Amino acid sequence: MDGKTAATPSRRAILPPSLPPRGLGREVAAAYVGVSSWLFDEMVADGRMPQPKKINTRSVWDRHELDISFEALPNEGTPRGRVKFST
Repeated sequence: MDGKTAATPSRRAILPPSLPPRGLGREVAAAYVGVSSWLFDEMVADGRMPQPKKINTRSVWDRHELDISFEALPNEGTPRGRVKFST
């Protein structure tokens, strides 16, 4: 062996492709719903997207809550909807 340690696999590399992660970081959560990080922050602040869960100091968005919020967004030409999550 050459004295180098093996690289630790990323969290995504550990999960099989058929099992997406449940908790998503801010940038991945924004990409998941198809918006920029800046717009995602605005949507969280105004209630269109859920608040994150806290895991120690890390903010993590629940993929299932993102799905619910995304489904509640209005289609083009319809009034804007809201989904409220309990805190």
